[in-house]
Amino acid sequence: MIVDNALYHEGVRVPLDGDEPSLGHARVPCGAGDFQWVGLLDPTAAELALIATTFDLHPLAVEDSGDSHQRPKLERYGDTLFMVLKTLWYVDEYDAVETGEINVFVGPDFVVTVRHGQGVNLATSRRDLEQRAKVLEHGPMAVMYAICDRVVDEYERVGAALEVDVDEVEESVFSPARTDDSVRIYTLKREIAEVRRAVMPLREPMRRFAAGQIDGVDEQTATYFRDVSDHLYRVSEVIDNLDVLLSTAFDAHLARISVQQNDDMRKISAGAALVVVPTLIAGIYGMNFDHVPELHWAYGYPFAVVLMIGVSTGLFYWFKKSGWL
Repeated sequence: MIVDNALYHEGVRVPLDGDEPSLGHARVPCGAGDFQWVGLLDPTAAELALIATTFDLHPLAVEDSGDSHQRPKLERYGDTLFMVLKTLWYVDEYDAVETGEINVFVGPDFVVTVRHGQGVNLATSRRDLEQRAKVLEHGPMAVMYAICDRVVDEYERVGAALEVDVDEVEESVFSPARTDDSVRIYTLKREIAEVRRAVMPLREPMRRFAAGQIDGVDEQTATYFRDVSDHLYRVSEVIDNLDVLLSTAFDAHLARISVQQNDDMRKISAGAALVVVPTLIAGIYGMNFDHVPELHWAYGYPFAVVLMIGVSTGLFYWFKKSGWL
């Protein structure tokens, strides 16, 4: 469905006829310096086809915009720029990164945004941008900048949330208590991979925008994109560092398990020794041969019991001192 449709003149929104935005009057005439921004949310194939006809959009780009599983990319079809961005938000309860998608068509005098999933609410970006007339004066590329800026800001929030969870994992791995962190480490690495799939392919398009290598991006507009590109590279560095930290934490977790198993084996061996020595003494005295020492001695039994207790006590303190118990 169409969620908003506006005409902008010199950075100021111009009211359109009609109470509700609709596909029926999606295209409006634009004067010099004017541009139109149409926003769609989870449109049907018929709605996309109508918008494509109205704004003369390339069929391949329209086909991609109808699929919510595209890779972030930037393509040009004639005088229309087509960009795909992945939106991210973090569900801390499940350590899960959820994804959506925004497809942006930018022409000489129009912008069409197609949003899939919850993700970034472009209505907020539109209101914020409408409060900045100086930015809107840069035309359709100002909308592209505002959308990219909002999406990358959400990437930073997701990165910050992942940092908190990775810190929790590190604290748990190196705590004195016995913990099983392998499942959570795997989950976080999988979610970081999801973030990486959204962030990494976007770096090259942002670099091209920031360098002014895209038609329609002048030096002043490129300044805004340089800020977005800087934030994007900062997020990518955070994601790389978190991935390395999780790999290190997993190695440390395995090492701790190995140390704990060795410690357990020492304790089991010490406990077995405490049982084996008295058993050995009792076995010798249970042979009932005439020439066994102290067999016919009146104090032979108490002597054997005291010997068992004495040897076991000596072994216990020796193992304790050695750290085996």
